[in-house]
Amino acid sequence: MIEKFIAREKYVERIRAFIGKNVIKVLTGQRRVGKSYILLQLIDEIKKSVVGANIIYINLELEAFRYLRTSKDLYEYVSGKLVENNVLNYLFIDEIQEIADFQNTVRSLLAEQKCDIFITGSNANLLSGELATSLSGRYVNFEIHSLSYREFQLFHHLENSQQTLEKYLTFGGLPFLRNLELSENQSFEYLRNVYSAILLKDVVAREKIRNVAFLENLVAYLADNVGSLFSALNISKYLKSQQVDISTQVVINYLRTLANSFFVHKVVRSDVAGMKIFEIGEKYYFEDLGLRNVISGFNAAKDIAKILENAVYLHLMQCGYKVFVGKIGDKEIDFVGEKDGIKVYVQVSLTMMNEKTQEREFGSLLLIQDNYAKYIVTLNDMHLGNNYKGVQCLNLKEFLEMEI
Repeated sequence: MIEKFIAREKYVERIRAFIGKNVIKVLTGQRRVGKSYILLQLIDEIKKSVVGANIIYINLELEAFRYLRTSKDLYEYVSGKLVENNVLNYLFIDEIQEIADFQNTVRSLLAEQKCDIFITGSNANLLSGELATSLSGRYVNFEIHSLSYREFQLFHHLENSQQTLEKYLTFGGLPFLRNLELSENQSFEYLRNVYSAILLKDVVAREKIRNVAFLENLVAYLADNVGSLFSALNISKYLKSQQVDISTQVVINYLRTLANSFFVHKVVRSDVAGMKIFEIGEKYYFEDLGLRNVISGFNAAKDIAKILENAVYLHLMQCGYKVFVGKIGDKEIDFVGEKDGIKVYVQVSLTMMNEKTQEREFGSLLLIQDNYAKYIVTLNDMHLGNNYKGVQCLNLKEFLEMEI
């Protein structure tokens, strides 16, 4: 279990405050975004700070733990590893969704107060189903994301440059890529395998998907339409035009399973004035840019506007914002972020050199009456100054460097 890792201090700092507290620490996120290594980092911290700490580590993706399949198996294994006589026990379980009815064991161990519990999972049902029903109020969730642009530079030992930004937008932020060449041959081959694992293990197998061919077509559709407003009904109509007869309800179910695996994120529309949520029309963005690119067949010239918007969304999410698509009158705000009672508004445009584009992007933001931060983010350097009537204009590289 001794492995080298690069610290992701932003996440560890948030979790650190709950070490030793009688709540379950739950780390959720897409497969391969680095949850396991954050567990290792926490283990390392505890070993250094708690003399004689008893660490129980279970990685359910390893063959050594393959026989642990039921809640009873898990309870018996953990019970056999616990140390009494006032020794502090720390339990780490990686990819806990592999255990049937795992919540029974976790609930019992929490009630017995014999160990401090940390778990990871790659499916949102951990929170909406298994844990929520039996452990409401007794866990804290930390959503882990693929590498931010700043983390990408750290992991790959790169300077902040246009070339580095292009690599990030092309290959994305899965941490393991630091062990490979950032080339289409090596990195895209790895990303294709990750995509297959997510689809087969976290979507098809877990959700018992029958029509795998349709699921793959749906993912390709999402990759080609990043940032577009659409509904399940529109997708169903489009597929019928392609001689694929799938009901709207099946489309809704499949979209939900993809979001449950954290592979894509559904972003709903809300009214800026009252934050009323609209039920029709949403956008989908990918958790990782590299995975999106291998699905769609990467074409920078054709796809750059979609990738730019996806990158801005990811940065807001990585900074801890809950993100909506904003609507004000008949105009749209690309992103409205909310965090700790504070909002941020962001418009995304490939370029602002066109006067009509300037009127549209600035016009939407200037309709908002509050004093929260407002940004326009473009791919290229701005030529309008850094600030226009309270709207800050930034290129993507500057925006991704900011801790908003």
